[in-house]
Amino acid sequence: MADDGVAGGGAGTGQWSRPLLREGLRAYGLIVAMWVRSTMTYRASFAMTAFGNFAATAFDFVAILLMFSHVDRLGGYSLPEVAFLYGAAGTAFGLADLLMGSMDRLGRRVRDGTLDTLLVRPVPVLAQIAADRFALRRLGRITQGLLVLGYALTALDIAWTPLKAAMIPMMLLSGATIFAAVFVAGAAFQFWAQDAAEVQNSFTYGGTTLLQYPPTVFAKDLVRGVTFVVPLAFVNWLPALYVMDREDPLGLPDWVAFLPPLVAAGCCALAGLAWRAGLRAYRSTGS
Repeated sequence: MADDGVAGGGAGTGQWSRPLLREGLRAYGLIVAMWVRSTMTYRASFAMTAFGNFAATAFDFVAILLMFSHVDRLGGYSLPEVAFLYGAAGTAFGLADLLMGSMDRLGRRVRDGTLDTLLVRPVPVLAQIAADRFALRRLGRITQGLLVLGYALTALDIAWTPLKAAMIPMMLLSGATIFAAVFVAGAAFQFWAQDAAEVQNSFTYGGTTLLQYPPTVFAKDLVRGVTFVVPLAFVNWLPALYVMDREDPLGLPDWVAFLPPLVAAGCCALAGLAWRAGLRAYRSTGS
């Protein structure tokens, strides 16, 4: 059933054609627009939930502020430096969570058989699942991350160069893409392990929490793992260390800080392969 090239988002052909990609983006936009219109029907409710999302994520930074009320440095990093890491990771993850956060519902759809209704539609399944129940309230997380990042950039004494200035938007966009690829790969894993949403969350929500702190507070084996195995270090650690003129704890050369776009492209390619493999392996529940 999942081998249909149109309904399966290219699973049958083994590659995404340009017309199919355009159709997927168009479908994604239409579904998102539908959910946004639904959300804005109750503007007061939206404002309260967005503020609640903002406040809930802000408590993470409050915890960091409490730490710095007792210490001057954390792993050798000052408060503005930690805020820079926090803001970059939070904003990048917030963008990915806004655009692809619904992917963690795939396991539930596989279990109850509702995925079948998506497969018979002439629209890529990935676009349908990613846009399903689009939650505009997640803008609260992005806003909170941007505010902390703005504070860090004004508080830090950075010797700005054109490359360092360009590193900020590149870091946020590449980081969001890397997280989005992790969302897709985690969703693909749920084709086989249907109750694996928490495993996916350990790499997404858990990953962003990890990246909010300096790499020097973690064991080097862990830092190597998030650099060479699941390359979350390219979300903010490596480019941020270049901007702040800090040494990498693994002793990597400076040019590694410019690799996030390539790493993001590689993560998307691998996530696409995992998605197509999972979709081909899917068997209907028959319900």
